[in-house]
Amino acid sequence: MSQSSFQPQNDLETKLLAALAGDLSSEDFMQDLIDATLFVPVRDERGTGVKGLQRSTNAVPLVIEEEDGVRVLIAFTSPERAKDFLFEFPDYGGGLVTEFSWVLERLEPGYAVAINPGLEAGIDVDPEIVVQMLEVMAARAAAN
Repeated sequence: MSQSSFQPQNDLETKLLAALAGDLSSEDFMQDLIDATLFVPVRDERGTGVKGLQRSTNAVPLVIEEEDGVRVLIAFTSPERAKDFLFEFPDYGGGLVTEFSWVLERLEPGYAVAINPGLEAGIDVDPEIVVQMLEVMAARAAAN
């Protein structure tokens, strides 16, 4: 899928395309991303009788370990964007739609985040950028 055939379905996708095209600075995009809502695939619990329903409060997000040992949390700009990617991860039929700031606050040190993996309109947030985003969030909280 080329970026020109990627039709944005929400504000975040519009900003992502602008950032990828160089029309929005990466700093401004990261500021917007902190406040954005993302879809995080989570493992289905077996035996609930309803696909995608969690009985416990311990959702297990989809995390992939790269060859260099970096653990990458998988997220998407909408549930629809996840369908093709998740075909290879059939245990992850559930999901959580939440603010990216909430996800960032819960990541352990050293994690990266892949947003829209497998799509050309996607972005990787390296562990160092995750730390910078947390610092921005802390500065915002201190200012309020």
